[in-house]
Amino acid sequence: MSSSPARMLPGGPVAEAVLTSVHARTRALRERGTIPSLATILVGDDDASAGYIRIKQRQAAALGFRSPHVHLLGHSTQEQLHDAIRAFNDDPDVHGVLVQYPVPAHLDSGAALAVVDPDKDVDGMHPMNLGRLAAGLPAPKPCTPAGIEALLDHYDIPVRGRHVVVLGRGATLGRPLSIMLSQKRETADAAVTVVHTGVPDWSTHTRAADILVAAAGVPGIVRPEHIRPGGVVIGGGVRYDGRRLLPDVDESCAATAGAITPRVGGVGPTTVAMLFRNTVDAAEAAAGR
Repeated sequence: MSSSPARMLPGGPVAEAVLTSVHARTRALRERGTIPSLATILVGDDDASAGYIRIKQRQAAALGFRSPHVHLLGHSTQEQLHDAIRAFNDDPDVHGVLVQYPVPAHLDSGAALAVVDPDKDVDGMHPMNLGRLAAGLPAPKPCTPAGIEALLDHYDIPVRGRHVVVLGRGATLGRPLSIMLSQKRETADAAVTVVHTGVPDWSTHTRAADILVAAAGVPGIVRPEHIRPGGVVIGGGVRYDGRRLLPDVDESCAATAGAITPRVGGVGPTTVAMLFRNTVDAAEAAAGR
């Protein structure tokens, strides 16, 4: 085990650096007559989802963004959701469209995502944009993976040539992150292994990682015996139990890891920051067109 507590890797300073850049770019756009605009859609009355929308609206205001919002009733139909998305797609003053997930169980979130204009997909999760990401073409990067890459870069944690293990293969985090960190870039270029809870001996892989990213969405699944002593541990996966967010990485791992994200304030702030970076990217592209 490590002889001293792990170095903490909070996401706050990373997010602050990203948002400072976004704020400067926003001022430049506004001087040219373009106000970046992030439109949000909420379906139903889930308290946590409504809270996330409020956080994004406050951040939008602080950056000088517009933040139009549509709140649909919980019993709204799939077509009503699609109509709300299309209205924002057709609005030239809107640069980013975000449907707050999860949506009520009777709605198909994948179908709704496919309706979003790929140029306004600031979540980076439209099938066309994921395909472009896999092909190494320009595309908005999914926010949580992009935030993790930025966090590793911010804290000068070497990634190039290192062994990164991603525990989890989900479409929003594990899968795109594995693609991104294997690409030939200064902040990536790693040897990446993807494992998941369907692999009986998954911990043999995680114990070999220079950098372990937990992205399983299984609370407390990663414990000290599952990590390499002195390694870097990034907690990306969480599950909401109706009251609080429960992370994949057990707090006891801090005694074994060399560096680790905190239980609260790790990857979350960087995810939000990347949402606004993607939106200002889209606004600049629209202004250029």
